[in-house]
Amino acid sequence: MTRKDERAYRRVRVWDLPIRVFHWALVLLIFGSWLTGAVLDDYVDWHMYIGVTIGGLVLFRLMWGVWGSDTARFTQFIRGPGGIFDYLRGRGALEGLRLGHNPLGALSVVAMLGLLCIQVGTGLFAHDDTFNEGPFNELVSSDTADWLTAIHKQNFYVLFGFIVLHIGAVFFHVLVKHQDLLRAMISGWMRIPANLRLHRDSVRLRFAGWVVFAVTAAIAGAVAWWVAGRIVTL
Repeated sequence: MTRKDERAYRRVRVWDLPIRVFHWALVLLIFGSWLTGAVLDDYVDWHMYIGVTIGGLVLFRLMWGVWGSDTARFTQFIRGPGGIFDYLRGRGALEGLRLGHNPLGALSVVAMLGLLCIQVGTGLFAHDDTFNEGPFNELVSSDTADWLTAIHKQNFYVLFGFIVLHIGAVFFHVLVKHQDLLRAMISGWMRIPANLRLHRDSVRLRFAGWVVFAVTAAIAGAVAWWVAGRIVTL
């Protein structure tokens, strides 16, 4: 890239460190959950501990979406039907580029978090048809546990399909629309055309602060630690 090409772009801050760590930790943990649940039969205890850790991450993301940094907040990127249609028709571009998730990406985030909540929530009550049970299995009847176990197994395929769709959308934006989403999620910075106007809400993005992060992480970690303490495997 020549200097002239470099001057045609500018770097803008998009994602904070907590969001990036959450994203890539979730990628590794979901892979680990599949590996210990579908491939390595003797690691069911690891499967449950990984599931609880995923639950802690999701809890952190839900809280961070309420009081976290600007691009992480649900109120910043979740739009109603009108906002989605405006985005699809290109009307939102008149107000300038809004950094973070676009309205369609927001639906992806909500769907992903919802599927993860179902997966983790049902896993807490599920069993593996032998001697291993989720930490709260004893709180429900056997019929309910069987029902939640079935949902836990089937929802994984829905989650897997959604992940494949998500990866395809990312590569579409990278290869076709030339938006370096992967680099942004690694470094936190994105390259955009220098003459591209930013939305008024994206001119000065605010980081929530390390104190808020520490409190949020401590709450999520304490809940995950308590749940993990109820896991008993044979």
